Amino acid sequence: VLRRMNETGVLGHFIRSFGKIVSMMQFNMYHHYTVDEHLIRCIGFLQDIERGGVDELAMASDLMRKIRPEHRPVIYIAVLLHDIAKGRPEDHSIAGAKVARRLCPRLGFSPADTETVAWLIEEHLVMSTVAQSRDLSDRRTIENFAAVVQSVEQMKLLTILTTADIRGVGPGVWNGWKAQLLRTLYYETEPVLTGGFSEVNRAKRIAAAQAEFRQAFTDWPAEEIDAYVARHYPAYWLKVELPRKIRQARFIRASEQAGHKLAINVGFDEARGVTELTILAMDHPWLLSIIAGACASAGANIVDAQIYTTTDGRAVDTIAISREYDRDEDEGRRAKRIGEMIEQVLEGKLRLPEVVARRAAGRGKVRAFVVEPEVAINNQWSELYTVIEVSGLDRPGLLYELTTAISKLNLNIASAHVATFGERARDVFYVTDLLGAQINAPTRQAAIRSALLHLLSSDERAEQPAA
Repeated sequence: VLRRMNETGVLGHFIRSFGKIVSMMQFNMYHHYTVDEHLIRCIGFLQDIERGGVDELAMASDLMRKIRPEHRPVIYIAVLLHDIAKGRPEDHSIAGAKVARRLCPRLGFSPADTETVAWLIEEHLVMSTVAQSRDLSDRRTIENFAAVVQSVEQMKLLTILTTADIRGVGPGVWNGWKAQLLRTLYYETEPVLTGGFSEVNRAKRIAAAQAEFRQAFTDWPAEEIDAYVARHYPAYWLKVELPRKIRQARFIRASEQAGHKLAINVGFDEARGVTELTILAMDHPWLLSIIAGACASAGANIVDAQIYTTTDGRAVDTIAISREYDRDEDEGRRAKRIGEMIEQVLEGKLRLPEVVARRAAGRGKVRAFVVEPEVAINNQWSELYTVIEVSGLDRPGLLYELTTAISKLNLNIASAHVATFGERARDVFYVTDLLGAQINAPTRQAAIRSALLHLLSSDERAEQPAA
C-alpha cells in the first residue's frame, strides 16, 4: 500500500495530512494511545494476524488466508484509515468513508475496491458492538448483522479489521471472551449469508466445543462429564472460552459437593486489571440487581458481565470489577464481603436500597468526563423481546440502579449484556412485560425511556460543580 502511495505521489501529501488530522489525544479512558499511534499499532497487529502463530488471533489469521488475494491491500488501507476522521464534528466512521472514497482512487484502487474500503471504515464498529451487546443466540440479531455485512467475504474482512482494532486499543482490552464472541457471531451469521451452507454449522460447533471440553477436562469420570455437559444450554458452549469453562466446572462441582446454596469464586485478570467474581446461585428474577447492588455497596465498579443459567435452574454469573487494591489478598477479602452481602440480601437479612443509598451519599466529586445519556428501545433486534440499550457515564452502582428501575417498571429481564468502554457504560437488556410479551405501546416505551434517562441525567447533574 505504501509503495503504491509513493508511486502515485500521494504519500508525502498523505503524511502531512495524516499528522495534521489525527495526531491528537483521544480524551477518554478507553483508548490508551493517540489516534495516529493507534492506527500504526493496528497495522502492526494486522501483520501479526497475517503471519499467524498467535493463539489469541487465530481466527483472524485463518480468515486472512481465506480472503481473495486482491483484497489484501484493501484490508491494509482500511485498517490504516479506519479512524482517520476522528476529531471532526461529523461521525468519524461516515467522515472516514468519505476520505477513503477520495483517497483510494489516487492510490490506484478500483471503484469496487474503493467502495469496499469505504464500507469497512463506515461499519468498523458494528461487529464489536453486536458481539458484545446483543444476544447472539437470538435469530433476529444474526439476521440484522447479516443484512449489514451482505457477504461472507465482507464479513471476513470486517472480522479481521475488528480484531486488529480492538487489539490496538490498549493493553488488556482484547481478551479470550471477546475473541470467543466474535467467533460465535461470525459462525452464527455465515449460514444466513450462504443460504444454509456453513463451513462449520451450529450443531457441529456445539459438538466440537463440548468435545474440546471433554478432551481438556479429564478430572471426572466420563458419565459425570456427560451429565455436566447436559446442564448447560448451547449458548454457553459457544460463547465461553475453554479455560473459563474448566475453571467453572471445578468451581460448580466443589460448591455443590460442599452443599453451598450460594458460592463465589474469585479470580484475577492481571492483563485487564480486574477482579472476576463467579457467582453460583439458584436463579432469581432480581439476582443480577442484587449482585450489582452488593458490588456497589462494596464500592466495586462492574466493567463487564457474563450471565448464564443452567437447565436445572442454577445461575452462573461472572462479574468483572475494577481492582481497588494491589494485593490479591486484599481483593479476595473485598470479594468475600460482596459474597456475604449477596447471601444476606437473598436471605432477607439486609435491605440493599438502604446500603446503596449510604454509599451513594459519599459521591459528589466533579467528573472529568461528560457522556450524554442515551436510551434506545426497539423490537427490531429480537422477535421475542424488547431490547433496551442504555449508554451513559459509568459510575459505581449504575447497573444496580438500572436493573432496579427496570424491575420497578414491571419488566422481566431475560438477559443482560454489560460492557464498559473507559468512562462510558453501555448496557443492553432483553425484556418482556410480566406476561412475557414485547413492549409495543408507544406510551409505555416513552415512560420507560423517560425513567431511565432521568436516572442517568440526575446523576450527571449531581456531579457537576456548583455555579
